[in-house]
Parts: sequence; C-alpha cells; structure tokens
Amino acid sequence: MTSKEMRNNPLFLRNGFESAGRWGIPVIKKQDIPLENVGLIAFSDTRSKASIKDKSKGVHFCIDDYRFNSVYNIPYRSLNKLSQYAFLCTPDFSAYQEMEYWRQMESVAHSHWVGAFWQSKGLIVVPTITWSDAGSYDFCFGSVETGSTVLVGMPGCKQDKMSFLRGYYVMLERIKPSAVICFGDPYEEMVNDNLIHVDYRSSRKAVR
Repeated sequence: MTSKEMRNNPLFLRNGFESAGRWGIPVIKKQDIPLENVGLIAFSDTRSKASIKDKSKGVHFCIDDYRFNSVYNIPYRSLNKLSQYAFLCTPDFSAYQEMEYWRQMESVAHSHWVGAFWQSKGLIVVPTITWSDAGSYDFCFGSVETGSTVLVGMPGCKQDKMSFLRGYYVMLERIKPSAVICFGDPYEEMVNDNLIHVDYRSSRKAVR
C-alpha cells in the first residue's frame, strides 16, 4: 500500500466519522434501545452462533483489555458475530487515574472509534462511560450525544467512592442520559428513576 493509499484508508487513519471537541474524538450518536429486562453478556462469552436467549442481550466489555483489543485492531473480525446481539456497549478500554492523560484519552478515543464504526454498520451502540479525575471529564463526556442511554461499569470503582461520584454527577449534568445502565452494584447515592441495575455475575457464563 502506497503512502497516499494509506492516507485515504479510514482504517489506517481512523478517520471518517463525525467528531467533537478539541481532540476530535468520534461521536457516539443517541440511539433508542429496549430497556425492559435489560440483560448483558461479556464479549468473551459471545459466540459465532448465539443462543436465542443471548441474542436478546447487549454485549459489555467490562473485562480485561487484552480480551477485546481485537475489536479496535481488527474491527471487521468480530462484526458478524456481534451483529447477532441486541446492542453493543462501547469497549471499556482502561483509563485509570494513575495513567497519563494522553493514555486515558487514547483509551476513550479507541472506544469511541469502535462505537462509531459499529453505528456506521447499522448496529445499536450504548456508550460505556469512564472517567478518572476532573481533568478527564472533557474528553470522557464530550463526544456522547445528549440524552443517550449510557452504561457505567461498577467493577473496579469501589476504591475511591467520592472521586467516582464526583465524576458521575458531572456526567449526569453534561450528557443528561435518558437512562443509565449500571453494571454492578450501584452506590446508594446513584439510585434514581432512570438507573437500571444489571447484576455483574448474571452476565458471565463462567461464574453462574
């Protein structure tokens, strides 16, 4: 592939999707999803021939990054398999507070690019919202359409409750989500009418 061909290849430059904010992170567009009896299945438990029961679920990525890096590195590989499911949550690439901001931003940008790619293929996508501290809010919350249904993963968030809740309240203010799918046990302060609790253990075949 020549240099010109590479520059015009959207998978090489990761261009081609609407973006927002100073960093040009791809936008995840608002989509309606059925919110009755929401169920989730881990990406690592998805199959090329999903069961009828599992097809009614959304796919989450609240698992170790190495298990799903391929959805960014080789996005077409899992497209047919994932298209069987009711909706896809954007990949939860790690964005820990201990990481430099450029690494956190990279994780968010990769997640949004994958979500925008899936939406471009006609799939229903729910943005997984992650954040670290106040310095991350702009790039973590800035490329999700107002009023979207979002997913917040609780596993790994229990070490710093106040930091988590500060970011959570800012997320509610900026995105104004129509619903929050809470994956894992919510803090008492999070409970409200638009919160949908999904049990972590119920989503993993290996731990049932």
